[in-house]
Amino acid sequence: MKKVLFFIDTLGHGGAEKVLVNLVNRLDRDKYDITLMTIFDEGVNRKYLYDDIKYKYIFKNVFRGNVMFFKLFTPKWLYKHFVRERYDLVVSYLEGNTTRILSGCPFTDTKKLAWVHIEMDEKTRFYPYRSKKECKACYDKFDRIVCVSNTVKDSFVYQLGELKGLCVKYNTVDSDHIKKCAEEKTEDINFDPECINIISVGRLIEQKSYKRLLSVLKNLIYKGFNVKLYIIGEGSQRNMLERYIASNDLSDKAFLIGFKDNPWKYVSKADLFVCSSRSEGFSTAVTEALILGVPVVTTRCSGMTEMLGENNEYGIITKNNEDSLQKGIEYILSDKELLKSYAQKAAIRGERFKASETVKAVEKMMDEVMS
Repeated sequence: MKKVLFFIDTLGHGGAEKVLVNLVNRLDRDKYDITLMTIFDEGVNRKYLYDDIKYKYIFKNVFRGNVMFFKLFTPKWLYKHFVRERYDLVVSYLEGNTTRILSGCPFTDTKKLAWVHIEMDEKTRFYPYRSKKECKACYDKFDRIVCVSNTVKDSFVYQLGELKGLCVKYNTVDSDHIKKCAEEKTEDINFDPECINIISVGRLIEQKSYKRLLSVLKNLIYKGFNVKLYIIGEGSQRNMLERYIASNDLSDKAFLIGFKDNPWKYVSKADLFVCSSRSEGFSTAVTEALILGVPVVTTRCSGMTEMLGENNEYGIITKNNEDSLQKGIEYILSDKELLKSYAQKAAIRGERFKASETVKAVEKMMDEVMS
């Protein structure tokens, strides 16, 4: 049995955290002795981790300036003092601190994997490192660098070059669990059968561009579309979005319903899923919408063409601006048969992302690396 460590900052309510829990829960226990370690013992996804997965953390709570704190020390020092143990395989499941720390693993027989979930950019992705040069040096110590989409891989190559072991593996989404949870009733929300109910799932942060989506909603209503918008998630922009809703008379049309343990029971009952993000890696929320057979309109960002097709075969991809997003939503809402057709296509596409297939691909890669 191989001893494997998965390492991530927290088990918060982000997509990567949810996907990691899905993955480790499904890995073969006869082949792997699995430990999941976090830097900070925080996050709603902790409770979904199966009991037979060993769990460790470094600090109880997130503290201000933690990135600068880690940069004070070398990766080798950080591994020695915080990870300590020898594993057959160590896996950094998110960019940044965990990748830098695991690159300092001193055991020459330990294999290393690093996951990249989002497009690299100069402003944010190199911040946990002392320099871009150090970032490249850290990644160069990994046996495989796993990108969640081809777009993410292209971005990585553009910034850091064609490093060894670059590959693409799609996220693990527990489709059976999602479909089962989707059957639950939504007693706290009554979707209006007389209008088109639009839904989105994501953190209330700038990256998700929910102010842009609210502006689109306002314009749709002005043009005579009978629509309501429900946004599932929490984040730093809640107060700003609440003010926007109030000042634009959208209180009976737009609803911030907060974080939900079971977002799928809401998504499954909506008429349309919209992703308004400025950037994504490989959107878990869009993947889940497809699994539930809900039509999707999204801005163009990483992974969307791999999910929805190069020519909008399984959903509608718009340019990444407000006007194009609005036109895409108008297009699908103007034809009930088109909306129905995209619901059927979404369900077909959702079959591609069954957990059994994605887990099998990851296990095969892990075995190859450790062989």
